[in-house]
Amino acid sequence: MGILKDKVAIVTGASRGIGRAIAEVFAREGAHVVICGRKQDTLDQVAREIGPAVKPVVCHVGRIDQIESMIGTTAREFGRIDILVNNAGTNLAHGPCLEMDEAQFDKMVEINVKSAFRLVKLVAPGMCDRGSGSIINIASMSGLRPQVHSLLYSMTKAALIMMTQSYALELGPRGVRVNAIAPGLIQTALSEYYWRDQQRSSELFARQPIPRIGQPAEIAEVALLIASERGSYMTGQTVVVDGGLLLALL
Repeated sequence: MGILKDKVAIVTGASRGIGRAIAEVFAREGAHVVICGRKQDTLDQVAREIGPAVKPVVCHVGRIDQIESMIGTTAREFGRIDILVNNAGTNLAHGPCLEMDEAQFDKMVEINVKSAFRLVKLVAPGMCDRGSGSIINIASMSGLRPQVHSLLYSMTKAALIMMTQSYALELGPRGVRVNAIAPGLIQTALSEYYWRDQQRSSELFARQPIPRIGQPAEIAEVALLIASERGSYMTGQTVVVDGGLLLALL
């Protein structure tokens, strides 16, 4: 019997990378998993590959109408939402901090921060009414230590970490746990800039206690702990999964 048997989870940005890995692990452990992304054909393929426990729903997390539609679809089909994973994110603005413009700023905040705010606002009240629920925000070690030429990504991930703590403080007495995961360098399309370059990645791993790149499945297993009753005494935490890189940056 899976440790998430009959739980209902939403995982955003689940068509690839960390989101997909989390959906796979949750489905493996018995959950009904709603996955969202922007392309129906990609989501359908992911659902076919993972299995019947996965329901694909198109949702651009930057659009409130699509978020509301996804939440409504999930509620109608499954009756409740037990787990929310805010994984969708972007990093569209690499470059010197003084070259960032307002359009880039607004887009990064909309996708990386405001989407989580909107989803929690819609999902958490039902969790509070039932007295149980787990919300997981996928942040980044860049929200704890700034990256060069990545002002907006670091800023938005830091905001997500503080949101996690604030929600945890207020929602804990109502039975809802809110935690974050801060991955280091994980082999995904989003981080390709860092690991595709052999010289750049070699320099990074030379300082990292576990000298290799992380895999999405390694983040997914941490998400499983937090989502399940095995993590029932955890809230307001940011779990760093970075191969020890932060130690080298202290």
